[in-house]
Amino acid sequence: MSQHAEYHYSITIKTDDEAVLHCLRALSQYTEESGKKMISWGGTGRQDWERGNHRVKFHFSAQEYRTKFEREALRVLLPGSWQKIDERDDDPAIPQS
Repeated sequence: MSQHAEYHYSITIKTDDEAVLHCLRALSQYTEESGKKMISWGGTGRQDWERGNHRVKFHFSAQEYRTKFEREALRVLLPGSWQKIDERDDDPAIPQS
């Protein structure tokens, strides 16, 4: 099993602010507490964000890390600067080439 498969707790976020996107990437690195933290924000770069109509998906290895990510985003980012679109417990991260 790939290490990416362990990161199957996802949350899809929409933001129209590129600076907020980068803050969310940093928050995912901060809140993922195990393994390769960079897997949590894989596929959330500027080009991915633009291609996804300002939506990106973050992946975590535990539900508690995803919950912490959302809680921290609510705490440190301005209300209305981002919104949760979806979250899933069975959505493994895809290795980035």
